[in-house]
Amino acid sequence: MLQLHRSTLIAAGLALLGCLFLYASLGVAKSFDHWKWTDIVSEGGTAVMAGSWVLFTLSSRPGGLVTRLLAGGLALIMIGSFADCMDEFFAISKAARWDHWLEGMVPVGMLVVTIGMYYWRHEQFRLNEHLQKRERLFRDHRAFDRITQLANADYLRRQIRHEQARRPGQPCALVLLDIDGFHLINREFGQPEGDRVLQAVGHMLLLNLRNDDLLCRYAGDRFALLLPDTSVEEAASLARHLTAMVGHMRHHAKGGRVGVSLRHACSNADAAPEVLLAELSRAVSQAAAASTTVMAAAGGAPAGPAPLAATAAA
Repeated sequence: MLQLHRSTLIAAGLALLGCLFLYASLGVAKSFDHWKWTDIVSEGGTAVMAGSWVLFTLSSRPGGLVTRLLAGGLALIMIGSFADCMDEFFAISKAARWDHWLEGMVPVGMLVVTIGMYYWRHEQFRLNEHLQKRERLFRDHRAFDRITQLANADYLRRQIRHEQARRPGQPCALVLLDIDGFHLINREFGQPEGDRVLQAVGHMLLLNLRNDDLLCRYAGDRFALLLPDTSVEEAASLARHLTAMVGHMRHHAKGGRVGVSLRHACSNADAAPEVLLAELSRAVSQAAAASTTVMAAAGGAPAGPAPLAATAAA
């Protein structure tokens, strides 16, 4: 991660060297007897700690406003404390003001860090809301799909049974989403790009779900949604919304823009998971076959995948 912030680290290092050069060239070295070790340890220790925090921040975060504010404020504290420490080694003329400006970086840095913490707090709220949508999955780490980091089909089946046992008779819907022509994406752009499409679709779906909804990668290019307290009609409306959102994605690959669309099938989650998933799989497969037949009858291949919704009521 530090490689992403190389220029920031170089700038901070040059600032420290510049500060040392100013004191060495414009100041007069104090004798060893005049060194105040308490001030050296406290001020120098503050500079070292602030520099360590800069490294910790940059090594654990990508670039962005929050990272710049936190690292920049800590760097100002580091430089100001370092300048304050240099006063213990070099005597500066009382008429000079530049050393006061350097030492004044500490309160400015604290202000910048405070602003960064404010934005970091809002960032964490958004991240926590996003992670709550994966809460069920975190209960069993073995249920992760390697590519999308979503729940897998086995975990989905267990959760369907869990919802049926926990709230018998209450509405609960199951939605199966299928990416149109996904094999064509793999063939044209390669499997690594196909994996990126799966990840992008998974993120888009998660952003549009409630915290209690469960999103899984069912198989291949198919995603499944388990929606507690949701009727089939509400699930179909949500599926249409998700289809529209994914259809508006702008996913770009090396070979050009990748068009992505979905078809879906919905059902009440009131039967055995294997039966439900088999019925929904047949529904989306039939929808795909019907779409292919219509396009063939029209006299040509489709320019890109087109969304088609199929609702199966259990």
